[in-house]
Amino acid sequence: MLIVKSAARPALSLPLALLTLSAGACNVLAFAPFMLWPLQILALAWLFRQILNSADTRRNFLLGWLYSFGWTACGVHWLYISMHTYGGMVGWMAALAVVLLALAMGLYGAVATAAASALRRRWGCSDAVTLLLLLPALWTLTEWVRGWLFTGFPWLIAGYAHSVGPLKGYAPLLGVYGLGWIAGLLAGCLALATVSRSARAGWKPAAKPLSAALLILLGGVALHTIDWTRPNGAPIGVRLLQGNIPQETKFSDAEILAALRDYNAAIRAAPADLIATPETAVPVLPQQLPNGYLESLADYAQRSGSHLALGIPLSDAPGDYSNSLIGFSPTSATAGGSALAVYRYDKHHLVPFGEFIPLGFRWFVDMMRIPLGDMTRGAALQPPFAVKDQWIMPNICYEDLFGEEIAAQLNDARANGKPQASMLLNISNIAWFGDSIALPQHLQISQMRALETGRPMLRATNTGATAVIDPKGVIQAELPPFTHGVLTAQVQGYQGWTPYMLAGNRLILAIALAALAWAFLRSRRGR
Repeated sequence: MLIVKSAARPALSLPLALLTLSAGACNVLAFAPFMLWPLQILALAWLFRQILNSADTRRNFLLGWLYSFGWTACGVHWLYISMHTYGGMVGWMAALAVVLLALAMGLYGAVATAAASALRRRWGCSDAVTLLLLLPALWTLTEWVRGWLFTGFPWLIAGYAHSVGPLKGYAPLLGVYGLGWIAGLLAGCLALATVSRSARAGWKPAAKPLSAALLILLGGVALHTIDWTRPNGAPIGVRLLQGNIPQETKFSDAEILAALRDYNAAIRAAPADLIATPETAVPVLPQQLPNGYLESLADYAQRSGSHLALGIPLSDAPGDYSNSLIGFSPTSATAGGSALAVYRYDKHHLVPFGEFIPLGFRWFVDMMRIPLGDMTRGAALQPPFAVKDQWIMPNICYEDLFGEEIAAQLNDARANGKPQASMLLNISNIAWFGDSIALPQHLQISQMRALETGRPMLRATNTGATAVIDPKGVIQAELPPFTHGVLTAQVQGYQGWTPYMLAGNRLILAIALAALAWAFLRSRRGR
């Protein structure tokens, strides 16, 4: 379907198309749980080298599209599970939906490679300028656009592969998009080395790009030794609950009652400074709960000296639903038989088709059995939750993908003199994707948020991965997935500011645009 032919010759041969598709698919091995991050750089270097082989913009567009399609289709194939297994959609239609999504996401890579090809020809750029300036910058800019256009879908963008390895030291400076740019720069260096090697005798011409690649790697290692943030106050004891409630029965009447009993018992099993449940651990609205359920939890928080973060849907008006977290503390009170939560966080960045219905797609959502499929967004900026002398900034499931929004939450405190969050908390229910690589991929995303902000990340999930991540992105403790359990840990809060928190994505955008400007100026001087 993607192989376009002209009367003279094919724009893209079948063997090359299949090889490009396979190279893109190999990227899934660079991410969790495989962690073979060098594969991403090698595959991208191969793609960049192919872009140099022809000035045909159409051919290079197809190369980028095939490569990115293979990357996305293999990386997020588990969406089929949510739509078919748990959503009840017909199998062929769920598979088609994944393919169409991958084709749409592939367009971003296609635009990057086609634009690089067109600018190279228009500006008369050298191989070095194309590989080191044009391609990494355009790849980064299209990934950034992918992160916000149509509410964004930045899952498995290049930088997440480097939450481990030497490049993670750049995360507190440039964020996940910056790591993607550096990965592209390394790929450009490797591709340039092959060009230099083939153009002249011996390996000496390849020494410069290979030396540059080595310096970039060593720079990441050196930067990782810098402590951008510092400990704040005393550590707190946390208990992170993992209910392991089967998704296929989560909303049945019998399972709802069983889940309410289970989480009630798990919360009361032992006190802690912070007890956190997964997203929608309580799967029904407060008015649908047994009498006194929330009041009894507030009473337990008072008597035990515990703070409780509870995932629950809320409704402020008929037909108005939010995916929320409410917090009880030892100072929670009850009045008139109703529990008064001292804290509330409403999910702001909603999941398309799962939590809100895009215009014109009601028919698509109606084919799935997803409860509460159209929700109300919370405010973009919300305060943290006080736990002793620490401040906890929550986010719910999918929101963990948007580092710039979390940085904005933290920056709001700095700008307005509000309490500064010292820990991050993600509550999730990834049971929608079964026993798939979605679970470790989401854990890796949380590692990136810890690296970007220099703060520990707490994760309370239904089926996994429930974990504690330190400010350096290292997993300190984790429950086995698909088990019922409680993760207990002592966690130190941190305060201070990483460069990424202060600049957000503006710094890497400036670098990418400066690279394009530099390429243009070099081409003018060359002429």
